[in-house]
Amino acid sequence: MKTNNRDKPVMIDEHSKDRALEPARVDGQDTYFTTDQGTRLHTTDDSLKVGARGPTLLEDFHLREKITHFDHERIPERVVHARGSAAHGYFQVYESMTDLTRAKFLQDPSVKTPVFVRFSTVVGSRGAADTARDARGFATKLYTEEGNFDLVGNNIPVFFIQDGIKFPDLIHAVKPEPNSEMPQGASAHDTFWDFASLVPETTHMLMWVMSDRAIPRSYRMMEGFGVHTFRFVTAEGKSRFVKFHWKPLLGVHSLVWDEAQKLAGKDSDFHRRDLWEAIESGAYPEYELGVQIVEEEDEHKFAFDLLDATKLIPEELVPVRRIGKMTLNRNPDNFFAETEQVAFMAANIVPGIDFTNDPLLQARLFSYLDTQLLRLGGPNFAHIPINRPIVPVHNHQNDAMAQHKISKGRAQYQPNSLGGGCPMMATEKLGAFVHHAEKVDGHKIRERSESFKDHYSQATLFWNSLSAPEKAHVVDAFRFELGKVETPEIRQRQVDQLSRVDSELARRVAEGIGASVPGKEVQAAKGAVKQGKSVAESKALSMENTVKDTIKSRRIAFLAADGVDGKALMQLEAALVAEGAQVDVIARALGTITSADGKKIMVNKSLLTVDSVVYDAVFVPGGEASIATLKTQRSVLTFLQDAFHHCKPIGALGEGVDLLRAAHLDGVDLADAKAAGQVVSSRGVVTAVNGAKPSAFEKDLIQAIAQHRHWERETVE
Repeated sequence: MKTNNRDKPVMIDEHSKDRALEPARVDGQDTYFTTDQGTRLHTTDDSLKVGARGPTLLEDFHLREKITHFDHERIPERVVHARGSAAHGYFQVYESMTDLTRAKFLQDPSVKTPVFVRFSTVVGSRGAADTARDARGFATKLYTEEGNFDLVGNNIPVFFIQDGIKFPDLIHAVKPEPNSEMPQGASAHDTFWDFASLVPETTHMLMWVMSDRAIPRSYRMMEGFGVHTFRFVTAEGKSRFVKFHWKPLLGVHSLVWDEAQKLAGKDSDFHRRDLWEAIESGAYPEYELGVQIVEEEDEHKFAFDLLDATKLIPEELVPVRRIGKMTLNRNPDNFFAETEQVAFMAANIVPGIDFTNDPLLQARLFSYLDTQLLRLGGPNFAHIPINRPIVPVHNHQNDAMAQHKISKGRAQYQPNSLGGGCPMMATEKLGAFVHHAEKVDGHKIRERSESFKDHYSQATLFWNSLSAPEKAHVVDAFRFELGKVETPEIRQRQVDQLSRVDSELARRVAEGIGASVPGKEVQAAKGAVKQGKSVAESKALSMENTVKDTIKSRRIAFLAADGVDGKALMQLEAALVAEGAQVDVIARALGTITSADGKKIMVNKSLLTVDSVVYDAVFVPGGEASIATLKTQRSVLTFLQDAFHHCKPIGALGEGVDLLRAAHLDGVDLADAKAAGQVVSSRGVVTAVNGAKPSAFEKDLIQAIAQHRHWERETVE
């Protein structure tokens, strides 16, 4: 098909998409959307279901063809989530969950269930940078006594689309453009925003991806979500809806966008290295498993549909109950054998956990298996060590490529008498998985439930819940992304979508990308909003409200040279290490430096190999000779200025305060001779001159580091 890159994009609006459109003509012929066999279709947006909210049907030949072709497009790299890193660990429940589920791994607090967790970016290839703006995969394989349970989630609780049949369209749009294979691992280009601006259901997820959630500080400081609504089922057959959460004990923290871009060049393996080094040093990442429980009789009481993957349940309506903790304490022995060959599948569940009719989840049940068949060479990928369950496996699934199991006996079928009837079937009481008996009734239709048609209210909820700095970052992210879009009509169309989220948001974005501020008639085209329980704001959605009481595993840079105040350096290092932080002494060259009192101090890093972007805070100890040397080094001044502009905590003692003055850190108060004996804390910059109590300085600096960022500095600029 010949196309012209300068052609004006087709404008489609939600209210007119069902109207008959004149077919486009290519080379003088009419073109219609067809299957690979040439059968014309009337839609490719909805899978075939039993009723608008019912299960997806296997007989949907178009869904299977579309997903199968998509799953097999690239080998052997994953189509999505290609770049990742992983770790081993264990999970322990806090108390028996018998009242909620029969799942055995959620019953005994003394049992440590082995886990393997893979974190990943979504869009980029294996060679892309870790710090791109992107959703992050958070996939957990629990090796339970009843088989493997794979909780395949993300660091964002919602998704771009509602029906899995649209997944190939989404990924084709966000991947590098096919004519140029650019850009790599980024969504800031025309095809993605063309798709997003034409598909209103993407709006809520876009708000999250444009927020600081999409540039996490580390995998250790990142939430995880199951995204979909699942079921918990008790031994008595009682079913409840459940949403899964992973809550990091270190809190939820982010990078800043300038820092993320610089890290892509300074250390493209930043997140991978951070996870590896934290585990090797004994700073084990920890996450609590939380659940939101909704009784079946309350399913339709909310102002959103529980089966809609573009919606979340606000914690104000259904609190998150923390039921256990996961600890990651061992790195892989071989990256390829484990991290690359691990096969996560949404269909891997255990008794006591079941699916719902979420149409995105239903498609994933098929898609993951189909992907592994191609990527890992056939149906025996479960034989690979990292994928094997810890319980015995008995069935008649023999032969095929890479068969590791040597089956004995003549009877490789069921039922049989020659093999003594083995393997035998279990009963539910003996641990057999039995699907929840949900009554389903409806016509076979390609249609979406009316309750799925609200695309803006939760995007507005997210915006309303953010702090002022977070809102500013969202605006800047939209300006950056849409600023890379070359087609003016696409930029305007996306601003129109944002106006239905919040008029102020749309205005601020429009001003930065040369678009018009939408009028009230555009803003009003929101569609119907389902009646039910809702909230206007949710504190849990803002990272401003995360844990800020620890500096465990934070990396602190000490800038020093010969003549440094060694006593102050060693004393503060001991105080920070006692709180769980990691300290690097940084100088012009590796080796040692000599303190003012003649002692040798080991240099951990040189200024040639590191930058402030890889650290969480900076400290400058005193020492007249040391500061005199550091003042002459431009890299030192740049180090401090970058840390300051990235809103990181900075501390200085004695003559070290003079180095901060030389770096021109505007808008903060610094200690001077008039403040002798006092500790001055100003916008995350902690300073003191002679006479201040070391304990007071340490306390204030530790508190500043625990805050992670001091966004008030942005208002100075």
